[in-house]
Amino acid sequence: MDRPAVVARDLKKSYGRFPAVKGVNFTVPSQTCFGFLGPNGAGKTTTMRMIACTVPPTSGTLEVAGLDVTHDPREIKSRIGVIQQEDNLDEEISVIDNLMIHARYQGVPRKQALERAAELLEFIALTDKRDREIRELSGGMKRRLMIARAMLHDPELLILDEPTTGLDPQARHLVWEKLRELKRSGVTLLLTTHYMEEASQLCDSLVIMHLGEVLVEGPPRDVIATCTSPEVVEVFEPPEQFQQQLDEICALADLVEKLPDRWLLYTKEGEPLLAKVRSLGIDAGSVWLRGGTLEDVFLNLTGRGLRE
Repeated sequence: MDRPAVVARDLKKSYGRFPAVKGVNFTVPSQTCFGFLGPNGAGKTTTMRMIACTVPPTSGTLEVAGLDVTHDPREIKSRIGVIQQEDNLDEEISVIDNLMIHARYQGVPRKQALERAAELLEFIALTDKRDREIRELSGGMKRRLMIARAMLHDPELLILDEPTTGLDPQARHLVWEKLRELKRSGVTLLLTTHYMEEASQLCDSLVIMHLGEVLVEGPPRDVIATCTSPEVVEVFEPPEQFQQQLDEICALADLVEKLPDRWLLYTKEGEPLLAKVRSLGIDAGSVWLRGGTLEDVFLNLTGRGLRE
C-alpha cells in the first residue's frame, strides 16, 4: 500500500505537568518493520500506547492505517494486533482455548476462528501443543503463541513490546524468523526493544528516543553511518603503565570513551590506529578492531547511566 501505516506530527503526551512525549515526528511505511529504541523513561512506551489507542494524545496529530486516533479508535483497534511484554496468557486453559476466547473478543466467527487458529498454530510450529495447558509451554512457545493470538483477526499492523525479552538465543531467533515471515506477508511491524542486535536484524527503519524526544530516525545502517565512527578500537583493561602512551594515541581518534573496563577509540582509520596501540606492547588479546554498531549510537546519544 502507498499509504503509510503510521504518521505522527508534533505528537505530545503529558501526564499532569510531566511531558512524556514532546512533539515527536515520524512516519512508518506500510509492510515494514519500524523500531522504537530508547532508555527507560524515553517516551517510547507512551508513544506505542497512543498508536494502540489506549491513551489519547495531548496534542498534535497521529494517524494509524489512515485514521485519526482521536476520531476512530474503535476502527483502528480492529486493524491492529498488540503483543505486550508481559505474558498475559490464561495459564489454566489450553492453547486452543486461549485462541478461541481471544477470537470471540475480536468478533471472529467460531468456524473462521477455528480455521484461522489451525493456520496460525502451524505457522508458529505449535500444532502439536494445541490441547496443552499454557503452563506446559516454554517461554519461547508462549511468545510465539502471543503472536498467533494477536494475528487471529488478521490485523494489518502488529505492535510488539519487547517481543523476545527473557528468551534464550535459539527461541529469540525463531521468533525473529516468524516476524520476518509476517512482514513478507504484508503485515507492518512496530516494535520496542532493548536488544540492539534485534533492532539491527529486524528493523527497516527506527527512531531513538530520549527524554520524550526523537534524537534520530532512519534505517539502522544509515543511523550508524551518520551518528558514529565506522570503526572502533577497543582496549580491554589497559595496564596502568601503558595509559600515558595510550592517551597520546587517543589524540588521533575522533572520539574516546574511557569506561571502567575498557577504552573505546572511535575512528575512520581503524587499522593504523590498531597498529599503534598494539605497538605499545599491550597483550594482543586485549586489543581488537570492530565496526561501529547501533549500540555505539544508542549509548553515545542517550548516555551510559542507568535509568529506572
